Amino acid sequence: MALLPLYVDLDGTLIATDSLHESLLKLVRAAPLALLSLPQWLLQGRAALKREVALRTTIDVSTLPYRPEVLEFVRSARKAGRRIVLATASDARLARRVADHLGLFDAVLASDGEHNVKGAGKLAAIRADAGGEAFSYAGDHAVDLEVWRGADAAVVVSRSGSLARRAAGLTEVEAVIKPTRVGLGRYLYGLRLHQWLKNLLVFLPLMPVLHHLSGPLVVNATLAFVAFGLMASGIYVLNDLLDLESDRRHHRKRRRPFAAGDIQPATGLAMSVLLGAASLALSIALLPLAFVGVLLAYAALTTAYSVFLKRRAVVDVFSLAALYTLRVAAGTQATGQPLSFWILSFSLFIFLSLALAKRYVELTAASGDTVQLKRDRGYVPADAPFVLCTGVAAGQMSVLLLSLYLQDQQMLARYEHPTWLWVLVPVFLFWTVRIWLKAIRGVLHDDPVVFAARDWVSRLAVAIGAIALWMAD
Repeated sequence: MALLPLYVDLDGTLIATDSLHESLLKLVRAAPLALLSLPQWLLQGRAALKREVALRTTIDVSTLPYRPEVLEFVRSARKAGRRIVLATASDARLARRVADHLGLFDAVLASDGEHNVKGAGKLAAIRADAGGEAFSYAGDHAVDLEVWRGADAAVVVSRSGSLARRAAGLTEVEAVIKPTRVGLGRYLYGLRLHQWLKNLLVFLPLMPVLHHLSGPLVVNATLAFVAFGLMASGIYVLNDLLDLESDRRHHRKRRRPFAAGDIQPATGLAMSVLLGAASLALSIALLPLAFVGVLLAYAALTTAYSVFLKRRAVVDVFSLAALYTLRVAAGTQATGQPLSFWILSFSLFIFLSLALAKRYVELTAASGDTVQLKRDRGYVPADAPFVLCTGVAAGQMSVLLLSLYLQDQQMLARYEHPTWLWVLVPVFLFWTVRIWLKAIRGVLHDDPVVFAARDWVSRLAVAIGAIALWMAD
C-alpha cells in the first residue's frame, strides 16, 4: 500500500474551504452584475459554470487555508516515492495554480469546462490516469464514497466516524486524518459580538431625558439594540466572506474563522441570511415601522459598504460615519424621542474622526503591495498625512459641538445642576486627543471601538461621564 499512487481531493481535504464558493464570493465583490449570468452558465453544466467563474476571478492560492495535517501526509507520501496527483472537481485553472504553488503533485486531474470531475466522473478520470492500476484516494465528503468504491485504499480527512466506517466498508482505510474541531466559540467569534458595543448608540437619544426614563422607553431602546446587533452580525459575516483574501494577508484578521477556513462559506451565507431575517422579524413585530425603515437603510448602506464603498477613498469613511449616525437615528425612532440637531452633528463628526483613525492605523501598518492596498481600501501610504489631519480636525470639531450643545438653553433646563455637565468636555477632549496619539504611535487597535472597550482609560472616562450626568440630574 505504501507505494500506491495517491490521489488527493482539493476542497475540504487539502484546503479547509470550498474554492467554487470562494470564487463566487470574489465575483460578487469584483463584478456583481456577472451573477445575473449564473443561471445561464449553470444550464450548461457545473463544469461550464466553474470555468466561467474561473475566467472572471483569480484566487490567490498562496493565502488559501491549507490543512497542515494533510500537507504533512502528502509530503511523507511523496518522500516515500509515491506518485501524488491532485484530483479535484474544481476548475483546472485554479487546480494547476494550487499544484504549482505547493510543488507536491506530479499531475492534476480537474474539471475542464466540459467534464465535471466529481463522484463517478472523478473515479473514471483517476482510473484512466492510473492505467487501471491500484490507487489510494484522499477525500472528506460522502460524495467521495463513489471514488473509494473503486479505490484500493482510502485516506479519510474528516472527524465523522460514520464517514470513516462507510469508507472502510468499501475499501481498506490507509489513514484517518481528523482536522481540528471547530467549537461554538469560533461561531460566536464569527458573529463579532464585541462589535455590538457600537449599537449602544441607540441609547444616546435618551440622554436628554435620563431624569425621567420610563419602562417602555428602556424596553424599546433595548429591543432596538438587539435588532441592530443581529443585523450588524449578519452583515459582518457577509463582510468577512467578501474580504477573505485581504483578511488572510493581515497579521491578525487571518485568524478570523472564515479566513482560517474554520467555517465554510456556504455556512457563513446561511448565518448571514438567518441573522438578517431574525433582526427584521423582531423589528416588525415589536418596534415602530419608522425604526424598521432606518434598519433597512442601515442594512442597505452597510452591504454597499462591504461590496464596494469601502474601496472608495473618503467615501468609505463618510459611509462609516453615516452607519454610526444611523444607529443614533434608529434610537430616536424606536423611543419616539426627537432627533436632536446637536446630537446628529456631534455624531457625524466624532464618528468621522474614528473612521479616519481606523484608516490611519491601516495605512501606517500596511506593508508590501501598494497596489493591493489601494485595491482593498482605496488609499496609498502617501495619504496618511491627509487622513491624520482630517481625522484630528473632525475629532476637535466634535468636542466643540459637544460644548455648544451643553450650553443650549433647552438642554440646561432639563437638569437641576447643569454645571456638572461641563465635566464631559475636558474628559471627552482628553479621550479624542489620546485616541489619535495612540494611532500615531502605532498602538491603537485598527478598530477604535474595540480599543475603547479594552482600554482602562476609556472605561474610566465613561465612568466619569456617567457620574457627571448623575450629579447634574
